[in-house]
Amino acid sequence: MRLLGELKDNDNRTCWKEHNISRLIAYRIILIGFTMIFGPLVLFSIQKTKYLQMLTVVYRWLAFILMICIALKMLVIDGVRGHPVVVNFYGIPSLFGACVYSFMCHHSLPSLLAPIKHKSMIKKILSYDYILICSFYIVLAITGIFAFEYVEDLYTLNFLPYHATSESLFSTFLIVIDYFLSLFPVLTLSTSYPLIAITLKNNLQTLFLDMSQYNSYSILIRALFPFLSILLPFCVTYFTENLSILVVITGSYAGVGIQYVIPVCLVYYSRVTCSELLGSGIKNQFQSPFQSNMWLVMVLAWSVLSVFLVSINLFS
Repeated sequence: MRLLGELKDNDNRTCWKEHNISRLIAYRIILIGFTMIFGPLVLFSIQKTKYLQMLTVVYRWLAFILMICIALKMLVIDGVRGHPVVVNFYGIPSLFGACVYSFMCHHSLPSLLAPIKHKSMIKKILSYDYILICSFYIVLAITGIFAFEYVEDLYTLNFLPYHATSESLFSTFLIVIDYFLSLFPVLTLSTSYPLIAITLKNNLQTLFLDMSQYNSYSILIRALFPFLSILLPFCVTYFTENLSILVVITGSYAGVGIQYVIPVCLVYYSRVTCSELLGSGIKNQFQSPFQSNMWLVMVLAWSVLSVFLVSINLFS
């Protein structure tokens, strides 16, 4: 109850001294403006966002490299500030939540596989891809936990802009970088939101409509699914201001279904269908080394364990 009271008091604090607008009201005003600006992009198709995706990739790489470089500079100049314990078994539940949420690093695997001309190189290319992702995760985590005395839940909040004591060009450059990193979640969300919303719209249309007769539907029906893909996220974020709880619920519970349960079902039924259509005499030279059904059982068991540990961490 005391925590809820503190959160309530924090929401009622004013954002600007000149205007009597609380943080909660300001958050909802910005949310409405964001939805009105980027919501109409859902009416477009995913093929028309190529340059937006390229810009997002460049921005992410630049932000990650800058955060690593700044943390390394702090370690070299100021020394080690963070002193994490070697082993903390009580942190295992929260670790599972972070691991589940990291599915975002490989949610775009289909777009990586499709352009590959020589499919025999898939295993090697994907191994390089995962090694690169893992290396960035490790370097970003190690530099952060030792460079900062306390690491925020949203890591970019450790790079908030500061007030420079001098007006040199270098100080101005550092302030620009800090603003760049502080706005990193905002800008990446602004580019990812249309792509994810378009994907949700397409999935809803495929689920409820006969896409071969899509043009015969009325404009009202065709506009219904873009509206639904915007409405649900808007309602969730409008009544939820706590970022930690939102990340835990969407990243852990929904992430388990997206990352584990749905792929297991797709793999199992696709294997059954291929076996019925092609028979068991045809050997696929590109088959996965994880073709045994035991792997599917292990993935489902892992998903149950993840939900159990995340629930303990959430309600403890």
